[in-house]
Formats: sequence, structure tokens, C-alpha cells
Amino acid sequence: MLNKRKNNEYRQIGYLILRLGLGIMFILHGYPKMFGGPDMWTEVGASMQYVGIDFAPMFFGFMASVTEFFGGIFLVGGLFFTPTVSFLLIVMIVATAKHIALGDGFASYSHSIELGTVFIALLFIGPGKYSLDQKLQHQRRRRY
Repeated sequence: MLNKRKNNEYRQIGYLILRLGLGIMFILHGYPKMFGGPDMWTEVGASMQYVGIDFAPMFFGFMASVTEFFGGIFLVGGLFFTPTVSFLLIVMIVATAKHIALGDGFASYSHSIELGTVFIALLFIGPGKYSLDQKLQHQRRRRY
């Protein structure tokens, strides 16, 4: 059995791997949306109608694209962790609502439910030791 110190270190590395994997995937998913322009943003933002918001689809599509692309970058670095994970959770809720409303099969929306579950867990877990949030928080504490 591993001692507690080594076990905690492995746990922190696990958090880092989780953040890196999710972050890279969201950067890859968000890139074409982010740089797809107004037509792409309108198409993405039209998903908001499935949660009862049927105005400004271009704005909401742009915001979802920003959330996925920059949220992925922030996840990789562990920066602005709580707001980033919260916004990504909202994107997953809208994606799930869209697929369910369209009558898509479970396989279509299970991925967004799984990621939503991961994001809820990450809200409780935090970014881990190897994150910019932790580094900045540690520096702020040392000054005072």
C-alpha cells in the first residue's frame, strides 16, 4: 500500500491528466466553432431554443464557442477553474436538451451527460495542486 504522501501526489497528477485531456478535447471541439464566423455561431446558438431562449442565436453561439475554445485553454492551465467548469457545464446541459428535444437516441446525448457529470464533480474537487489557480493563490497568501 502506498503511503499517504505518495498517494496524494498520484491523485494530483490524476487531476492534471484529467484537466489536460478534457481541455485539449474542448479546444479541438471549440476551434472550428470559434473561428467559423457568424453563420457557425448562429447555427450553434440556435440550440438555445431547446431551453426556451429563442432570441440572439448568434450571440449565444459565439458565447458557446468562446466557452468551449477558451474554456479548454483555461482547463489545461487550471486558470479561472470554477467559472470555466460552470460555463462548460451549462454548454453540456444545452447540448443534452437539444439532443433530447430532437428525439435523438441515447447514444447522441450520453456524451454530454457524461461530461456534465464530470464537470459537476470537478466543481467539488477543484483544479488540483498543479494549476495556475493554485499557484496564484499561493503567491497571494505569501504577500500578506
